[in-house]
Order: sequence, then structure tokens, then C-alpha cells
Amino acid sequence: MFDHVKFGVTDYAASKTFFLAALEPLGVTAGAEGPPTYGVELCGKGDASLCLFQTEQKPAHLHLAFKAGSRQQVDDFHRAALAAGGKDNGAPGLRPHYHATYYAAFVIGPHGHNIEAVCHQPEA
Repeated sequence: MFDHVKFGVTDYAASKTFFLAALEPLGVTAGAEGPPTYGVELCGKGDASLCLFQTEQKPAHLHLAFKAGSRQQVDDFHRAALAAGGKDNGAPGLRPHYHATYYAAFVIGPHGHNIEAVCHQPEA
């Protein structure tokens, strides 16, 4: 849906570590990286990327939803994100108020952002 999303963080090292660990179950890895003020590009299987960079400005709250290929990936994301220091903001499960097969998990990342992994497919 997007080419890339870039946002500033006040603790670049903590955010980079958190996102790489939390998103590893979804196939996300580090791509191009420059100095912290330029940042790092986190890449998945598609063309889109998430870019983080160091800034002293406090960013506004942000909701990022990452597409998962299976419900197991959603579960793995939640477990990895909590292990990486995220705070639970909604355990893996169905969210039928969105639609019948919306399976998601939510965590709060190091800067207070709401990070989600979602699978829209029915259970295998």
C-alpha cells in the first residue's frame, strides 16, 4: 500500500533493536543504514519499507499495522515484541468488530507507538 514510512525516534538504538526483534517473525530485516540522523530502512518481502531516524523532537503517537501472512506470525510477533521490551496493548486474537477474520495483536513500542500485526485470512 505504501512505498515507505519514515518517522523520528528519540532513542534510535532502542527503537532499531525493538523493531528488528519484534518484526523478525514477519520476515523484516535491516536494509540500508546510514548515521542515526539518516536512519535505517526495515524491509520485508514486498517493496515497502519502514525507516527510523534519530531526532530530538518528540514524535506524536503513531499506529503502525504490519501485514502478517498467518495467525501464527501474529502470535510470534506479539511474543517477540514483548521479549524486545514492548508493552502489551492487545493479545493475539480475533477482532470481529473490524471483520470476521481480523486476527491481530498490539504492543506499545519504546516511544509509545501502537504497533500491530494483523492477518486477514481465516484460520488455516
